[in-house]
Amino acid sequence: MNEKTTRDHIVEAADQLFYQQGYEHTSFKDIADAVQISRGNFYYHFKTKDDILDAVIVLRLARTTGMLDRWEAEGDSPEDRICSFIHILIMNQAKIILYGCPVGTLSGELAKLNHSARGEANQLFSLFKNWLQKQFILMGCGEKSEDCALHLLARSQGAATLANAFQDEAFIKREVRMMMDWLLSCKKGAQQVSRDVTQPH
Repeated sequence: MNEKTTRDHIVEAADQLFYQQGYEHTSFKDIADAVQISRGNFYYHFKTKDDILDAVIVLRLARTTGMLDRWEAEGDSPEDRICSFIHILIMNQAKIILYGCPVGTLSGELAKLNHSARGEANQLFSLFKNWLQKQFILMGCGEKSEDCALHLLARSQGAATLANAFQDEAFIKREVRMMMDWLLSCKKGAQQVSRDVTQPH
């Protein structure tokens, strides 16, 4: 396995700082200090902060794609895979309480700044939405699959935002339980529709 390059370390440090401090409030110096390199070495790899932002978005897209691929491979059923998405709130609850959702916070900040990269950042939401829609289709939700995917994505974003605002770990756990209950009702509804279709009239 190849060792990480200086550029890799810069992008990973910027990724963390953009999440923790925000894109606008993170300086070249912050990133260079985190990586412990000289400004000259830093500028050799990146000329502008927007160049770093582009690299961070590419990194996040790659990591998200890899995570979705793992969920796809490890989940025995579409419900299991959707559960993996829901439970990411529990897995990341400490960071979410401190900083919010990394996808939502970056997209929101870039939208407020009217930044040219906001469309690229929003591709992260599209990855999740399209993947969830596929799982709901496989679960048998039919034409409601896109609405189900958007509803779950919106609810998880809302839970992350409020957990960050209220600094409330218990809130996340309650929301996850309710999302799991909702998923079960979706599954039962899809199964009932399937039975109604296959039963002779």
